[in-house]
Amino acid sequence: MTVNNGLIVSFGEMLIDFVPTVSGVSLAEAPGFLNAPGGAPANVAIAVARLGGKAAFVGKLGDDEFGHMLAGILKQNGVSGQGILFDQGARTALAFVTLRADGEREFMFYRNPSADMLLTPDELNLELIRSANVFHYGSISLIVEPCRSAHLRAMEVAKEAGALLSYDPNLRLPLWPSAEAARTQIMSIWDKAEVIKVSDNELEFLTGSDKIDDESALSLWHDNLKLLLVTLGEKGCRYYTKNFRGTVDGFHVKSVDTTGAGDSFVGALLCKIVADRSVLEEEAKLKEVLKFANACGAITTTKKGAIPALPTEPEVLTLVKGK
Repeated sequence: MTVNNGLIVSFGEMLIDFVPTVSGVSLAEAPGFLNAPGGAPANVAIAVARLGGKAAFVGKLGDDEFGHMLAGILKQNGVSGQGILFDQGARTALAFVTLRADGEREFMFYRNPSADMLLTPDELNLELIRSANVFHYGSISLIVEPCRSAHLRAMEVAKEAGALLSYDPNLRLPLWPSAEAARTQIMSIWDKAEVIKVSDNELEFLTGSDKIDDESALSLWHDNLKLLLVTLGEKGCRYYTKNFRGTVDGFHVKSVDTTGAGDSFVGALLCKIVADRSVLEEEAKLKEVLKFANACGAITTTKKGAIPALPTEPEVLTLVKGK
């Protein structure tokens, strides 16, 4: 079993989101774009570090201006880059993300293939992965080989070393060959994770039901699971464990951009779990942690771009206490 050094290792993609300078327009209508670093697993790592936690990122970037910029951003934010590799033959992934008038997002991706897709099992820093107390990942790294094999190997190594496995599928349908392929691959590693976070939209997609209720959520339950979370945007979240279930209300804020809100929520949750595993067993503690995580998610929606908006602990406590 890993000694508890509090390390949260995040595995997967980091990329540049190009966000229109004007909200509520289509990509074609945008007069200009701001480059915002992103990629859910990297956002989670930075969210953890912002909150004072210990984070590392494992993934591959292009050996280009953008790749080195992203590695620099991780470093500036206190995330260990021991797991980062650079690919000389492939570019860093790009995504154009438009914010509709309602604050929701539409995506267009440039990956042909991008560097993150080319990570191989042999390139993994296994020593870093073995030292994780929590190993967190998404599903985008399952789309193609060799990255899929690297993902499965990293999970296996982390699990053998005693890490808690945390999964946020982070569904991005435009990246998958088909909806069916997405559902099949996302579910292919479902029963390995001990903490799973899905959004209300992902719950509908994975269950094929348009109901966001306990029955629908619990159809995703499996025996290895310690905590299943369904995030409901500004309405907060629902939680399910073996022994209890419930809802924690969200916070009402002036939302500008929902990018990164779920990653901020996950980072906050993992920070608290790594500090005290009993959060998973005690409902009162879990509710406090989820209130904190909801506040993190809410604050993240008040600014454009994910990483600039990720909060510090004092900011979160101000919102929590002000409620």
